[in-house]
Amino acid sequence: MNEENKKDDNKDIGEKRVAGISLKGTVYSILKKASVVGFVYLAGYLQWSVAWLIGPVALLVIRDQYKKESERRRDIAKASALTNEKDVILARIDDLPAWVYFPDVERAEWINKIFKQCWPNVNHYVRELIRDKIQHILAKNLDKFGSFKFERIILGSVPPRIGGIKVYDANMPRSEIIMDLDLFYAGDCDINFTLQGIKGGIKDFQLHGMLRVVLKPLITTMPIVGGLQVFFLNNPSIDFNLVGVVDVLDMPGLGDMLRRIVVEQIAAMMVLPNKLPIKLSDTVEAAELKIPEPEGVLRVHVIEAKNLMKKDIGMLGKGKSDPYAVINVGAQEFRTKTIQNTVDPKWDYWCEFDILDSEGQLLYLHLWDFDETSDNEVLGRATIEVANIAKKGSDDMWITLEKAKHGMVHVRLTWLKLSKNYSDLKAALEETQYLRVTSMSTALLTLYIDSARNLPQARTSSKPDPYVTLTLYTNTKQTAMQKRTSDPVWEEGFTFLVTNPETDTLYIKIMDQKTGNELGLLNLNLSMLADKPNLEIQRQPFGLLKGDHNSKIIMSMHLRILKQENDSAKTPLLHQASTISTSSVSLDHQQSLPPSEKSTSSENVIKSETGGIVEEEIIPETSPIISSTPPSSGVIHRTPSMTSSSGESGLGRIQLTLRYSVQRQRLIVVIHQIANLPLKDPSNIPDPYVKLYLLPDRSRETKRKTVVVKDNCNPIFDESFEYLISQGELSSQQLEVTVCTQKQLFYSSTNVMGQVIVDLSQFNLTQPINSWFDLQPEKK
Repeated sequence: MNEENKKDDNKDIGEKRVAGISLKGTVYSILKKASVVGFVYLAGYLQWSVAWLIGPVALLVIRDQYKKESERRRDIAKASALTNEKDVILARIDDLPAWVYFPDVERAEWINKIFKQCWPNVNHYVRELIRDKIQHILAKNLDKFGSFKFERIILGSVPPRIGGIKVYDANMPRSEIIMDLDLFYAGDCDINFTLQGIKGGIKDFQLHGMLRVVLKPLITTMPIVGGLQVFFLNNPSIDFNLVGVVDVLDMPGLGDMLRRIVVEQIAAMMVLPNKLPIKLSDTVEAAELKIPEPEGVLRVHVIEAKNLMKKDIGMLGKGKSDPYAVINVGAQEFRTKTIQNTVDPKWDYWCEFDILDSEGQLLYLHLWDFDETSDNEVLGRATIEVANIAKKGSDDMWITLEKAKHGMVHVRLTWLKLSKNYSDLKAALEETQYLRVTSMSTALLTLYIDSARNLPQARTSSKPDPYVTLTLYTNTKQTAMQKRTSDPVWEEGFTFLVTNPETDTLYIKIMDQKTGNELGLLNLNLSMLADKPNLEIQRQPFGLLKGDHNSKIIMSMHLRILKQENDSAKTPLLHQASTISTSSVSLDHQQSLPPSEKSTSSENVIKSETGGIVEEEIIPETSPIISSTPPSSGVIHRTPSMTSSSGESGLGRIQLTLRYSVQRQRLIVVIHQIANLPLKDPSNIPDPYVKLYLLPDRSRETKRKTVVVKDNCNPIFDESFEYLISQGELSSQQLEVTVCTQKQLFYSSTNVMGQVIVDLSQFNLTQPINSWFDLQPEKK
């Protein structure tokens, strides 16, 4: 009580009060109100537009609300940080993962006491880390605003808190211990910096995330644990308060930029696949802690979304949206293209994630409405546990969006394990060719850059400041720079996804940072690993070009082939016919020959919705077929069918191939030919073409159209079209096939010559269906 009274007395000395009222505060309030009244009077006197008054007031209100909300969150976090550990954990028990139970609360309380005791030392380490690694990265990102420099870094006396802890004991190696910590930090830090000479600061820094600590290897001498790997499984949530002159940046949209830079730098250091290794014993090789150890690769196909929220404002109220998706796993991020003016976008976007540890990692799919004039608005979020996909092998799902009134997103996920068998490459290459997506990978390359020796001097006066760049395709990664040495030691690990190990080349450069000169070059064809045991090279020296003849780089390389977990159980989609396209079809007959009649008991008769007969042939030798094994030349040859009927309505017949690719989520329609279109006027021969629509929507997005064949009643097209559609939706869709003529016929008031509506639910389209369909009159 005496100390509190002394503080109150000191406060009263520094601030004069009359009848309990602060004179300083009163004067400030009067001046503030007078300035507002003066501004309003000046605006009226100068006859300014009312917008000059409304605009600043609106911005001030928004800023005030934003700051109040931020301060409220920070105050809650501060109160939690200063409360008894057990009370905090028990209060949050409903929000914690299912594995947190009361004995863990006691354990977390014990660890929190260790944190408190070690915090002064950790404080010093983090200070050095911020100055050495983060400062120059922030300075580079904020270069357009001017020079950036930290002036003072004080993390305060409040250490991080552990809200829950899990120790893994099942199926774990005996040489390591793995713990997950629910880390929460809301300290009393005081960080000052200058930005282009303007002073600013960061206070009330807060961080919350799931931190994994791997203690490995366990050794028989002190300190028992050879080293640590510390990393966040997913991007932690971060918030802080800007103070000083740069407080003006703490506005929605602008302050977010600084937060984004901080999050990106933390992710680059210690969010998977990036780890922060700490070596505790000299008996442990650095490679054991620093070589990446991937578990597998997650392939993601973001297909489409539907019924998204409408965010754009139109002339008649709410319009549509311009949606795009951002996909995250840890520090890895991909972005789809933006689809304009729709709430049912179809992206058909593929990406792949290098997964070091599936347990605990989450895939986040954020949907946004793109806006050029203001901040992008949230359309919703989906969260998927990577471990579930790794166990199942693959999944195809519609996910209801979180943080949205309505909306769903359709994704297909495939887990690819890592194989040391080079013969698995053939199946992987076939898979990527079948998907027809050039960006897909067939292998994963792991590199460990250990050191270099006898590098040449870039300048005569001093030794170089070398670093290494590694380039595979357009993907370039870089080691840290080592100061003034010709024998640098980097000890850094990297991973690259590889499209084709048989043809791809890794380009390695050693550069001098000060001069930008090349100190050495090395180009490695990845096919060199094909005949190595387990596709590995361990700590091998490689001679460098452009350097001294004794210059070498020492590194390790591991190649792993991507393989689906359930390869043996897969449906034989890869061995079915590949998609027929105009460029891949060779015709035995370049001119249209009228097919002759053929009647066979092997024909199946199916009624189409328009009443026409669909004859599904059992592929006689002379009919067009889709082979179960593509011909060795890659060219599919077709000969005309022997059927010459003009159909039930006398309007002719059309030959189609229908197939559904489960892997690519595509309905594939091949328009082969039309036979026996009616010719009533020999001087007026039609110019036929075919239009396709998917029903019942019949939207412009589903319209497809062949080329026009001039003056022909038996045109051959052999054109292939695709629709991005889920297998679940296929049974509710119909395909409208309309034969039209570009030339207006004198004896007809319409250019439609016939039509077929195919009910797709009647077919098992996972197997190719090749059929003749009778053309019917247009359905009005």
